[in-house]
Amino acid sequence: MKYQKDKIYDLEVEKQKKIEDLVAEDAKKFKKQFIERALKLVTSGFGLVSALAWNEFIKEVVEVYIKPFFGKNSGLISLFIYALLVTALAVFITYQLSKFGGDIKED
Repeated sequence: MKYQKDKIYDLEVEKQKKIEDLVAEDAKKFKKQFIERALKLVTSGFGLVSALAWNEFIKEVVEVYIKPFFGKNSGLISLFIYALLVTALAVFITYQLSKFGGDIKED
């Protein structure tokens, strides 16, 4: 009888250990995902702030240097030049970052 109780107790302890291991594994996965997502969120936030700062800079360059060159009625031309500058900057930065990312993956 005592042997049977010990066996049942051992099975219960083993079940409890498996449950604890599963919970610990899930907690580790959750922690990793939480950190990864928080990092992406913070990085995206700083990226947005950076993009807004560049946006203001480019607008000011167009306002100070482009508009006086084309005259007072240069609204459409100024917007076109602004769009070209933003697109060129975006392509250049994206290209450089993709090269940098490729170098990291190769290592």
